[in-house]
Amino acid sequence: MVFDKRHLLLLLDRPREPVFMGKGRVVFDVPDNYLTDRYRPIGTEIQNRFGENAEERVTVRSIALPDLRIPMSLGRQEQFSLFIPRHRKIAARLIDIFMGMRNVEDLQSCAVFARDRINPYLFNYALSVALLHRKDTHDLDLPTIIEVFPDKYVDSKVFSQIREEATVVPEGMRMPIVIPKDYTASDLDEEHRLWYFREDIGVNLHHWHWHLVYPFDASNRAIVDKDRRGELFYYMHQQLVARYNFERFSNRLQRVKRLNNLREPIGEGYYPKLDSLVASRAWPGRVDSSVLKDLNREADQIKQDVADLERWIDRIYEAIHQGFVVDESGNRIPLDEEKGIDHLGNIIESSILSPNRQLYGDMHNMGHVFISYAHDPDHRHLESFGVMGDVATAMRDPVFYRWHSYIDDIFQEHKNKLTPYTRAQLTFDGISITGITVQPEDGSPNTFQTFWQQSDVDLSRGMDFVPRGNVFARFTHLQHSPFVYTIMIENDSDAQRMAFVRIFVAPKNDERGTPMVFRDQRLFMVELDKFLVALRPGANRIRRRSKESTVTIPFERTFRNLDQNRPDPDTPQEAEFNFCGCGWPAHMLVPKGLPEGLPADLFIMVSDYEEDRVVQDLVGTCNDAASYCGVRDRLYPDRKAMGYPFDRAARSGVDRLANFLTPNMAVQSITIVHNDRTINKAG
Repeated sequence: MVFDKRHLLLLLDRPREPVFMGKGRVVFDVPDNYLTDRYRPIGTEIQNRFGENAEERVTVRSIALPDLRIPMSLGRQEQFSLFIPRHRKIAARLIDIFMGMRNVEDLQSCAVFARDRINPYLFNYALSVALLHRKDTHDLDLPTIIEVFPDKYVDSKVFSQIREEATVVPEGMRMPIVIPKDYTASDLDEEHRLWYFREDIGVNLHHWHWHLVYPFDASNRAIVDKDRRGELFYYMHQQLVARYNFERFSNRLQRVKRLNNLREPIGEGYYPKLDSLVASRAWPGRVDSSVLKDLNREADQIKQDVADLERWIDRIYEAIHQGFVVDESGNRIPLDEEKGIDHLGNIIESSILSPNRQLYGDMHNMGHVFISYAHDPDHRHLESFGVMGDVATAMRDPVFYRWHSYIDDIFQEHKNKLTPYTRAQLTFDGISITGITVQPEDGSPNTFQTFWQQSDVDLSRGMDFVPRGNVFARFTHLQHSPFVYTIMIENDSDAQRMAFVRIFVAPKNDERGTPMVFRDQRLFMVELDKFLVALRPGANRIRRRSKESTVTIPFERTFRNLDQNRPDPDTPQEAEFNFCGCGWPAHMLVPKGLPEGLPADLFIMVSDYEEDRVVQDLVGTCNDAASYCGVRDRLYPDRKAMGYPFDRAARSGVDRLANFLTPNMAVQSITIVHNDRTINKAG
């Protein structure tokens, strides 16, 4: 029988059930010596019981197994965090084991043995990273984490209803279980106005998948050392903060306050209302005005002082002001215009690419750890970390944006030292934009229209020990009317010119209602799209649909059930079906706005593609959400700095966006209008 590597994906399903239980219509025939101690004495009985109705049986070969003692040192019912150094090392070891298996059959055997002995969160992460990076499996479609661990995203009260529905109601007659719209706090907490952004499932899936594609640690350096990785860490998180501030203005709140004093109480509390089905515990909350304290948690092998974090920050600032960092051999690495931001990103996130972890420490990750243990810094209450300790849940917490706003400040300290772009550097000779219009499907020209939408997500892959078949949860999220940009561009030359069109949007006014100065507004610029056009001589009318954005991935890609409508294996249709899951969710492309309309500036620039192009073949790669995620196994498809032209301070004399413009740029005033109505996606 031909080996089907897609069976590897079934090992991610129903993560707490033993591997011999049916995965849909498939059952794994597990060697008796692979069964855990509990099931080995009754191996024949249970394998016969669960194999009775299987349409397909997958034979698992017994092989000589690698040493799994390090991965097994994390308890099955513990929480797992990529931010905790011990957990990172354990994950790196398991990734190395999976990457080192000779072929996919051996990988399957090793993974089947490991699955019931290793922490489910750790197993899912390490196997997912390995499948993404092995040459013989990188074309597999990974299920999103909400399918496998819905407990990280869904109100804990919903699970009893889901179990009842799945147990009592036959498949085909089941109704979606509605997730409450705003269940984590009341209106007494003004931060709760942003529930729809912080707790959006697609937004949190984006953050989880980004860190899956860009892991911190592995012995195989190539898994971590991707093109412009440090710069991508900076830019993706800078855009999250910019977008969050846009949402704060959409809720009449001030911009986020940086967490730049680690000794000051954190005003915002957060109670996630989530249960961990693996740990069988509720996720801890954080009370208002919590204070960060020195950590002494023997179980996690963490003994760290807040002063250590402050010392690392001081050294990073010193390096920025000196213009270089020092590697472990004492060599100076310049923080120049081209590579400086990349080095800085690798130092702040502290991946294995950091030139000197000993000197510059583990600032970003340990910041998450300190905050996530604020409720129990010395483990006296035997509590695990809060949501800030997990990349899949961190964006739910208001303090995430305060911490990353401060981190972005450090990056901007470097960016502000760079020479501003000159007018000549920004100009595209002979090219000018003569007009911009935005037309939504519903609404007036030059408006973005937003509303609420209800959509369903299938949670059956993550529901352990319940009857098989689809079981849906219905959640409410922000959505916008599709729209079309129409851009009029004049090419004064007598030859065709290739150009990059770059589209950004930013609030027109600050929180006081006064027009924004350029110094601030450039940091609020949110990238909406970037695409290539051919400009023929004379007038050009360019039309671009919002759903074509190179920032986002479609709704169906974020939430699609990978088993439905799948083409036959090894066909061109299946290759087209395959996709990557990294990208900003399309339903969150546009900020919410206000009922009376939030004034904004839509900025469009046309730059010279000959200066921007990266020569490479992009056929058959995941490149439709490249702005935040890069391109799989390729170079970042734009030579300019990420965020260009807003990544540096302005040239002398520019105090407003209007003064910044060159002929190949234009600004259109638009209004973002929110309609407080809810529609069903199917309707």
